[in-house]
Amino acid sequence: MPVIILEMAPLTTDQKRSLAAEMTECAARITGLPKEGFYVFIKENGLENVGVGGRLIADRERDR
Repeated sequence: MPVIILEMAPLTTDQKRSLAAEMTECAARITGLPKEGFYVFIKENGLENVGVGGRLIADRERDR
């Protein structure tokens, strides 16, 4: 059971569909494994839950 885990900012359902399909296609092509065996987990992190350089991304975005 190959697993692909993506962590990112919130996405639309259409974006998630595209990511799952394209990541699976790419991984299957490279590994030679069947697409049906891949699991894709998308973990969404709100900008208030991620810090970069000691600052929350939400604060950086707000200050722009």
